[in-house]
Amino acid sequence: MRQEAELQLVFVYNADSGLFNGMADAAHKLFSPDTYSCNLCKVTYGWFTERGAWRDFIEQLDIPCRFLHRDEFRAAYPALEIDLPAVLRVQDGEASPCIESTELNACEDIDALIERVRRHCVAN
Repeated sequence: MRQEAELQLVFVYNADSGLFNGMADAAHKLFSPDTYSCNLCKVTYGWFTERGAWRDFIEQLDIPCRFLHRDEFRAAYPALEIDLPAVLRVQDGEASPCIESTELNACEDIDALIERVRRHCVAN
């Protein structure tokens, strides 16, 4: 059974949208992964495609999920000033971080990220 439609998770990448930016990010991850600024991208994507375990996790959630790049996030939530990457809970039009940048950046792999999403964003 789905949870209330008002609740949504928003995953925000610390990278801008667009083909050129995507290619530049892929190159950065490949040639200098230690300085890449978006751990959400790094953990959930391989060089070019989304990791299957992450896609499967998102598909099984009972909460709608939305994915925004930094520029899209700033346009959608101009008053919300937070460090990125982050995960937000949006309910009744109000957005608040459920995983902030420092905690998301501490995730070393997909399993750690999934555990944090379950614990901080999905659990009541």
